[in-house]
Amino acid sequence: MTRADTSEEHPAHERVAEPAVALPEAMRAALADFAVHLEVAQGTSAHTVRAYTGDVESLLRHAVRHGAAAPRDVDLAALRAWLTTQSERGLARATLARRGAAARAFFDWARRTGRVDSDPAARRASPRGPRTLPTVLAVDAAARLLDDAREAAVDGEPARLREWAAVELLYGAGIRAGELAGVDVDDVDLAQRVVRVLGKGDKERVVPFGVPAARAVSRWLDVGRPALVTARSGPALLLGDRGGRWGQRQVREAVHRLAAAAGVDDVAPHDLRHSAATHLLAGGSDLRSVQEILGHSSLATTQRYTHVTAERLRTSFEQAFPRA
Repeated sequence: MTRADTSEEHPAHERVAEPAVALPEAMRAALADFAVHLEVAQGTSAHTVRAYTGDVESLLRHAVRHGAAAPRDVDLAALRAWLTTQSERGLARATLARRGAAARAFFDWARRTGRVDSDPAARRASPRGPRTLPTVLAVDAAARLLDDAREAAVDGEPARLREWAAVELLYGAGIRAGELAGVDVDDVDLAQRVVRVLGKGDKERVVPFGVPAARAVSRWLDVGRPALVTARSGPALLLGDRGGRWGQRQVREAVHRLAAAAGVDDVAPHDLRHSAATHLLAGGSDLRSVQEILGHSSLATTQRYTHVTAERLRTSFEQAFPRA
């Protein structure tokens, strides 16, 4: 099981150059200690540690340009001014929400460790990200996508077998693209039909999958992978055409291509995960079980899918019922 490369941490539209300014020693020390706290005490993923420390560094540099010399010099006015500046640069609401979350996490930690006397972020409401329903395929559309992937692989072409195994695991186990890319051969137990994945925060979990996914993975291991394996392949389950580990970008491209070929709505790998969760709940699975399968740390995250199911039920009701 391998942590797949995640090079999407800061999309191009987020990387906005800011005037260079040196951080005073007190701020540099606090930022370094905060990073250690996130990584060691909180078990935060390296991806999130980099994002949060980058956001806090931006805030501290803004404060230094306005006369601050230490974290305790940053007040509510400085925090609001910084966020206003970020908003004026055209950053997405989701990005602003993350930066607000990073500031709250930093000042909460700084207050508890005595680096600030009061928490300015506690007095500020956080910008809420847009509440958008996840993209979900209908059950028959998901089946059509998976069946088309299976039929395309019937001749045993390695690339098609790889795609079939990939989409079956994405949907059948409800895993993320990064988790799939990080799966090693030994992480898959075909007899028990489970796969071990490394999720957010480097948290490991074991996820079940069904008979169709087991058939796809078995066929890939028997026919597809041996045709691509090289001395550099290592333990990776899914291999690219040159024998290296298949990455997240290739996973996304394959899902988009298969969706187009099947004539269903354009979906990304995460949409197959959304679809799996929604279909599990619609089929009677309980929230706690779905939470465990998806690897959500909070039940509130899983509850989004109850909203998806209810929203689609209401849409169907309004379209079909004469007294809606």
